[in-house]
Amino acid sequence: MSTQIQQAQQLHDLHVKGNPLILVNIWDAGSAAVIERTGAKVIATGSWSVATAHGYEDGQAVPFAQVIANLKQIKDNVQLPITIDIESGYGDTPEHVSQSVQMIIEAGAVGINIEDQIIGEQRLYSVEEQCARIVSARQAADQLGIPLFINARTDIFLQADPLSSVSMQKEHTEHALMRATAYANAGANGFFVPGLSDPSSIQMLCTHSPLPINIMFTTDTPSLKELSSWGVSRISYGPSPYQQVMHTLQKIGQDALSYE
Repeated sequence: MSTQIQQAQQLHDLHVKGNPLILVNIWDAGSAAVIERTGAKVIATGSWSVATAHGYEDGQAVPFAQVIANLKQIKDNVQLPITIDIESGYGDTPEHVSQSVQMIIEAGAVGINIEDQIIGEQRLYSVEEQCARIVSARQAADQLGIPLFINARTDIFLQADPLSSVSMQKEHTEHALMRATAYANAGANGFFVPGLSDPSSIQMLCTHSPLPINIMFTTDTPSLKELSSWGVSRISYGPSPYQQVMHTLQKIGQDALSYE
């Protein structure tokens, strides 16, 4: 069995209800090496951090060739399984998504995040459209013989009004559950719901989703202990590690220039 297959299986096995996989998202080879030294089990990129660190806006503005080059550099500097955020799959069609996934796997990744947000628009792909894209990603992985972990992200909660009523929040959660079920049937392995912080909605998803639930940890979300107790299987830190590192660097610069 190849190392890449073993790492892919390891990534699958680390998604356990109540014992979540913690991902401190990185953006390049240097940050990946630092996180590996902390004892992390998996290396995960975050698209916002990768884009910002390389001088681009988020939203697939980083040229895909550079995404691949960055992934290869990360792979050359760590021994852990790598999952990469490919945003909307770097493709408008299932065929383009398939090509992107093939190149990602060939560069060494064993997991992806793929979202249902249409890049440049404030709307989501229809369930049917996104399922076709997930099917295409799964087929690309199967053709290469790699059990790729497909973490299907929905942007329902990022697009929702943060002041939504209880009934509207429940409607969003039911919509998310419907998508989770459809994405599971299409071949996804995990369900990522960034922007969700409501305890009852998180618990509802953990109870009823056919896929392991991934929450983005922010200042608005419940504690890690609470998320774990509710059955969350994966917790991502998103852009906050990059933001904190840059804040520290800025302070170092300010202190250095104000030595008098």
